[in-house]
Amino acid sequence: MLITATGLGKRFQRDWIYRGLTRTFAPGSATAVLGPNGAGKSTLLNTISGQLLPTEGAISYQLSGRTVAVEDLPQHLAYAAPYLELLEELTLLELLRFHSQFKPFRPDMTLDKLIDLMYLEKARHRLVREFSSGMKQRLKLALALYADAPLLLLDEPTTNLDETGVAWYQEHVQATRAGRTLLLSSNVPAEYAFCNEQLLVTSYQPASL
Repeated sequence: MLITATGLGKRFQRDWIYRGLTRTFAPGSATAVLGPNGAGKSTLLNTISGQLLPTEGAISYQLSGRTVAVEDLPQHLAYAAPYLELLEELTLLELLRFHSQFKPFRPDMTLDKLIDLMYLEKARHRLVREFSSGMKQRLKLALALYADAPLLLLDEPTTNLDETGVAWYQEHVQATRAGRTLLLSSNVPAEYAFCNEQLLVTSYQPASL
């Protein structure tokens, strides 16, 4: 997916979160969105995802040469963030079946294979609310990484993961990034070391690194 931001800015009341972003995110690119806490990294991702409208400027999306309307973006988007909730009253298998009805997985991925990849074979019939924080984060990441979606947004992807979980993330993000447009918000180098582009979000003015 090709994303073009022109003069993009977001303000809450009188405070500008970021302003003046003009940037193209090309298919196959992996961009690390960097900056101090509170600089607006998550706000920028939420704007790109269509969940927030920009205060000024414009953002456009193209897929295979065709314009994608922002209201149609969710079907082409996979998003993982610590603040995005799971349906915890479902079992793992029930959640995967439900999720796949509106966000299909990659053609080579089955539910059983995905459960195996997450190392959650023994938890397939457990309620998600009984999972540890690390298990939930692995599940959130797997739902995004293995979704059949050309746009992938990751916000602080290794939150709640131990060393083994971080290694799992690094393996699977590399295995699934080809051909996608990926934006990753982080302050942890181990999360974004593979990214080939960087975007620094400071108090007002994003800048390329």
